Amino acid sequence: MNEITLTTKFTAFDSLSELPADIQDLMGQAVAMRKKAYAPYSKFRVGAALLLDNGQLVFGSNQENAAYPSGLCAERVAVFQAGAMYPEAKIVKMAISAASDTNTTTAPIPPCGACRQSIAEYEFKQDYPIEIYFMGEIGLVYKSDSLKNLLPFTFDKNFL
Repeated sequence: MNEITLTTKFTAFDSLSELPADIQDLMGQAVAMRKKAYAPYSKFRVGAALLLDNGQLVFGSNQENAAYPSGLCAERVAVFQAGAMYPEAKIVKMAISAASDTNTTTAPIPPCGACRQSIAEYEFKQDYPIEIYFMGEIGLVYKSDSLKNLLPFTFDKNFL
């Protein structure tokens, strides 16, 4: 038997004001999208904003449906829209903000497993890491230099 140790590295910012100006703007877009989320069932709103290498910004918010799991998370809405509208562009940076209608979220909220897998698909396809910034409603912001920090054992086309 062998033991495997994995190490991931994140950068933690105490607040939005510590982020570089361009990331503050991108996170501001994610917050604006979060407020447009359709979340009548979970009361949990998520917004995502992507910066592409062609300078375009792409946005997403979670869209729920009474027929679970027919809805989509904000991250997948944004990533799929980027893939549909700009198939040759690379996703350079992603900002995610999440908030609950029932309590204040102060911890950084990472993408769910399905979103991690979807982001991984695009990171593999473009062969370029995606910087991912995520936060709750207020407080800390975490930065990952690549999706691989969030999903160290990735599943990709090489297994098929």
